[in-house]
Amino acid sequence: MKNNTLLKEELGTEQLLKLTALLYLKEALVNQEFETCPELIETAKKAGAEQEEISTILAEYLNVPAKVRQRQNRLRS
Repeated sequence: MKNNTLLKEELGTEQLLKLTALLYLKEALVNQEFETCPELIETAKKAGAEQEEISTILAEYLNVPAKVRQRQNRLRS
């Protein structure tokens, strides 16, 4: 039995790097660490992320109402 039972197919190194970079971007947005976003976007692109994938993450963040983001940040503190 494989160690990674959550994934239906094995991810290649490049795809794993891309997903990790996108996840870090999403986390930076949620934590309002905007100064790191340009570097994370560049890293994601170098790892093979499409502009559409990056735009989707940015749009998801922008579509969350500000009050919800503030409440999320208070819960993390």
